[in-house]
Amino acid sequence: MAKTIKKAAPKKASAAKKAAPKKATAKKAAAKKTAPKKDAKTGLATLGRKAPTTKKKGVKKLAPAKKAGAKKVTKKELDEKEAAQREANRIINSSPKNKTKKPVKSRSKNENTTLLDAIIEGLQEKKAKGITIMDMTGLGNSVADYFVVADAESRTHVDAIADSVEFVVSKKTGEKAYHSEGHQVGEWIIVDYINIVVHIFQKEIREFYNIEALWADAEITTID
Repeated sequence: MAKTIKKAAPKKASAAKKAAPKKATAKKAAAKKTAPKKDAKTGLATLGRKAPTTKKKGVKKLAPAKKAGAKKVTKKELDEKEAAQREANRIINSSPKNKTKKPVKSRSKNENTTLLDAIIEGLQEKKAKGITIMDMTGLGNSVADYFVVADAESRTHVDAIADSVEFVVSKKTGEKAYHSEGHQVGEWIIVDYINIVVHIFQKEIREFYNIEALWADAEITTID
């Protein structure tokens, strides 16, 4: 029985030795699964992120180039522009001096075309510049169906153009302006035909108020 025990002992040891490599290979396999990937260039572990790139010495990041001719707008200029737009709205929406409610004038398309043609003729008669028709019939809650805008070189020129418009319209269509205002100052005269309003400016005043921008969605036609 003693001999049999001595021979059996080495078998257990060899079995243990054979089993040991399996544990080692299992550890290696686990290490392979959990080991972080390395970047091919840097050899650093990525851990699911991009490996950091090395910064090149002596290379400075350039500031974006400034656009040529770009002008910085100051707060004062913005405030003046906003005030100008408010004033433009106030003048355009203002009622006549007698504060009576503005009547509704219903004209056919042909009648509007006839009136517009007469207005343009009156403007051109006194050489008004920058004549523009703004069609606002497609806009909701507009103060008129059409604006006709033009500019002049001086106060007397503005006044002469306004008089010419009223004269030609009366002669061609028999219509009289519902009201007109601005003759005393002569910088911006409005001749109001209810659903068609004529604006005659001195050039710099037109640029300052820029009423075309207030109704930028209108369909605009420029008369050469």
